[in-house]
Amino acid sequence: MLEGKRQKQVAGVIHEELTTIFTRLSLNIVDGGLVSIASVKVTPDLLEARIYLSVFQAQNKQDVLRKIEDRSHEIKRELAAKLKHQLRRIPEIKYFLDDTLDHVFKMEELFKKIDEEKKP
Repeated sequence: MLEGKRQKQVAGVIHEELTTIFTRLSLNIVDGGLVSIASVKVTPDLLEARIYLSVFQAQNKQDVLRKIEDRSHEIKRELAAKLKHQLRRIPEIKYFLDDTLDHVFKMEELFKKIDEEKKP
């Protein structure tokens, strides 16, 4: 199903504000790994926002996700303060790991192996 215009607008605003909040709360570097917000998806009723986090060079990505979830109340409070004049209700925020980079690295490795096998 396609996202509506309002969903995209709300997702964009949430993405911008969360990026600033993560920087201010020092959540962009957790356990020596770099954390960035890959994308934000908002449900059609605008009551839930799914935040996809990209974690780079962290030992355990699940621990990083858990630490961010532990501070989710603080993050949502700051987000509500920023968006209180733009949204009637602040969406429920759920965090997920974005594993697109992992798939890209796996595909690159497979292509390298194929290239090496083709060479005589």
